[in-house]
Amino acid sequence: MMEAVPVPMLMGLAMAMASLLIIRVSGQNSPVDQFSGGHYSQQMRKMKALKTSLLRRDSVSLPPSSAAAPSPSSSPSQVGSAPRLYLVTSYGADPTGVTDSTEAILGALSDAFKGPSDGVLMEGIANLGGARIDLEGGSYLISRPLRFPATDAGNTMIHGGTLKASDDFPADGYLIDLSSSSSNQKKENNQTTVDDQLISSSSTYNYEFITLRDLMLDSNYRGGGIAVINSLRTTIDNCYIAHFNTTGILIQGGHETLVHSSFLGQHITAGADPGERSFSGTAINIVGNDNAITDVVIFSAAVGVMVSGQANTLSGVHCYNKATGFGGTGIYLKLPSLTQTRIVNCYLDYTGIVAEDPVQLHISSSFFLGDAYIVFKSINGVARGVSVVGNMFSGSGKGVEIVQLDQKNGPFKEIDQVVVDGNNVNGMKVRATVGRDSTQGNGTSWSIDFNPILLFPNHIRHVQYSLLTTGGSSFPLHALRNVSGNRVVIESNVAVPASVFVTVDQ
Repeated sequence: MMEAVPVPMLMGLAMAMASLLIIRVSGQNSPVDQFSGGHYSQQMRKMKALKTSLLRRDSVSLPPSSAAAPSPSSSPSQVGSAPRLYLVTSYGADPTGVTDSTEAILGALSDAFKGPSDGVLMEGIANLGGARIDLEGGSYLISRPLRFPATDAGNTMIHGGTLKASDDFPADGYLIDLSSSSSNQKKENNQTTVDDQLISSSSTYNYEFITLRDLMLDSNYRGGGIAVINSLRTTIDNCYIAHFNTTGILIQGGHETLVHSSFLGQHITAGADPGERSFSGTAINIVGNDNAITDVVIFSAAVGVMVSGQANTLSGVHCYNKATGFGGTGIYLKLPSLTQTRIVNCYLDYTGIVAEDPVQLHISSSFFLGDAYIVFKSINGVARGVSVVGNMFSGSGKGVEIVQLDQKNGPFKEIDQVVVDGNNVNGMKVRATVGRDSTQGNGTSWSIDFNPILLFPNHIRHVQYSLLTTGGSSFPLHALRNVSGNRVVIESNVAVPASVFVTVDQ
């Protein structure tokens, strides 16, 4: 059976044959000469050669996009120029993790920042057009922080591989250091920590729209994972950060950093770790405003999330970093009198929440397991605009209170708009700012003690009560007489059998 020949090829052959015939007819030789003896054989050989060349050209032709792709032997500059894709192995990085790849990756990062620009993002920040530094699924040994270039730029990504700190990596450095080397020069001994660096201006940003995605960072117990300093709209997505001894992710200054779908732990464990008492460090430290931590698991650290900036959101965060009984804290809110934090749909697993002088704090739809609880810590004695509602608490039946006060520095004196109510509790002791109770008796006085449930001592602000008497035709006069010490006293002018129902709030 003959193989079908594509239509375009047939057309090409036909045109070639026609051109040959036209050439011969227009010459001086007669038609007889064209097909006689050697002339005929010569023309057939030419046609056969032409057909072979057309077939060969068709079989090796490539689409324009493929033909423009760089070959494996292309130089780093060629790889990054047109598609803005910087392959770290083309810069000499070792994907096996045997030799040091610091300079190679820094070279790729430097070239990405020198690449073509698509105008600007924020004023003064060049738009790199989506340039990508590709780790190509390799594992790379790093001997010093991968600090971003001094050029203010954005719209770039580092993705797809593993970075591991060497044994001589600076103990106070970060594997990925998203801070401006121009405004944060290190000392000659290269030991200045990122945490100690000063941000030159809170109104300007060094970088914008930087994405760190699909990375595993192994700090080798030599410093931290990622530092995001004075950056705008940074995304940390699907990252696994382990073996840090300082901080997994530091967010300092800047604005709108998003951390989601990521895992952090000083030690790689899935719970019930025999070394849990010795867990140290902080998984995420937020020293800035308007950031969001969503769908993140923190499985080992002394502190899961430390927050000392305003207007931050934590959602879907699972903390089982270090149990409260061992001195750990799941979420620590360290911004007295200016908290402005929303914690929703989180899972505090044997480790709880501490809030210093909470002001505008919302905690809801979260699950507290293993006697995990919430602490309001008095610094200046302020608690205002706080909602702890609609959460679930599950404990061991030892009477641990779901919300507690730490008043070692002095009592809470300014209390306003604090609502702790509507939480369902199993195996723990309910604490609330709203109390409901009833009592019965035959006499002139009825008293209910709300201390077992109310959160703040001696702080009843509103009372509603009903008195139901079955004393026949008598119609007593009655009134609220006292609310001191969180005890409500109702009195009547004559003795009657009555049931009294009371609701109070603080």
